[in-house]
Amino acid sequence: MPHLSGIEAAQRINAELPNIAIVMLSMHSDESYVLRALKAGAKGYLLKDSAEGDLVEAIKSVHAGKTFFSPEITRILMEDYIREIRSRGAEDSYDLLTPREREILQLLADGMSNADVAGKLFISQETVKSHVRHILTKLEADTRTHAVAIALREAIID
Repeated sequence: MPHLSGIEAAQRINAELPNIAIVMLSMHSDESYVLRALKAGAKGYLLKDSAEGDLVEAIKSVHAGKTFFSPEITRILMEDYIREIRSRGAEDSYDLLTPREREILQLLADGMSNADVAGKLFISQETVKSHVRHILTKLEADTRTHAVAIALREAIID
């Protein structure tokens, strides 16, 4: 866009149409740019190199009131989130699990594959994989089985 940036466009769109769902498609993966885009009103953020397979799903997700991020952006945001939660003094890493991550962890404990979880929750397998990566990071687990064992031991799931 020759005359304004994507962030400026998102700000203008959000100011005029605050209920519109904005998906940013960008080459910028640095945290500050992503956070500025979210502050400007973006509900989805895709990197151009990962957009081909995710663009339609991203549009559907934000239209449904959800968010959608490229895996690399999700990783950046999760690292920032984890730093923030830890700086607030979370008791342990189990407190960092979101309700959706707990739900997915329970389904893994029930023996479901990524494909099964994706079908049950109406999300993509890539989204499931992203959640599993976050679960492993937060629980400091090496494998899905290890994460389930930790969650059962700590009574995070049934």
